[in-house]
Amino acid sequence: MAKPRDEMLTIFEVLDELKDVSRSTFYRWRQLGKGPKSIKLPNGAVRIRRSELERWIATLEEAA
Repeated sequence: MAKPRDEMLTIFEVLDELKDVSRSTFYRWRQLGKGPKSIKLPNGAVRIRRSELERWIATLEEAA
């Protein structure tokens, strides 16, 4: 059985999942190193692996 691929999300898709987080807040978190790890593609686009987003959210839950 094939292993499912780790989906690569755009920042807009991540924001859609986070609901109440503004784009400017998310970019500030990234700048401060407080957001999920991201991948910058050669064309300049930024992607975040779904597994990384879920891991990051889990660390926030643990800290709450």
